Amino acid sequence: MIRIWQSDDITALLRLWLESTTTAHPFIDANYWIESEALVRDAYLPGSETWVWTEADDILGFISVMQSQFIGALFVATDHIGKGIGQALISHVKHRYPSLSLEVYQKNSRAVNFYHAQGFRIEDSAWQDETHHPTWIMRWQADRMP
Repeated sequence: MIRIWQSDDITALLRLWLESTTTAHPFIDANYWIESEALVRDAYLPGSETWVWTEADDILGFISVMQSQFIGALFVATDHIGKGIGQALISHVKHRYPSLSLEVYQKNSRAVNFYHAQGFRIEDSAWQDETHHPTWIMRWQADRMP
């Protein structure tokens, strides 16, 4: 079930985020993510519209959209990847926004391929000074999809 996040979900969201992001980005030192937790907790989550995927009261995934257009986070519990949760969360926000963009590490080929399969297209590249890794800027437009 998809629902809007609630403030008492914060501990579960942060745990899911940290586990998922360190697994998805083995090329980035895990300490970077640990040091970023306060920023995610205090700025990104409160400043985003976030929906969670729950099963039996467990949060198994979430998506956060910033400024009604930028997907700042899409994470799924590592043992539930490939079960349609990420696709359902993407579909959920596609029905709410006419255009979405995101930034994904180029080395995270699993995520790049996933977003491509969801209709996102690479529009640009960027460099992350904090992690010293290149990213792709990807975009989806409702009017480009059948």
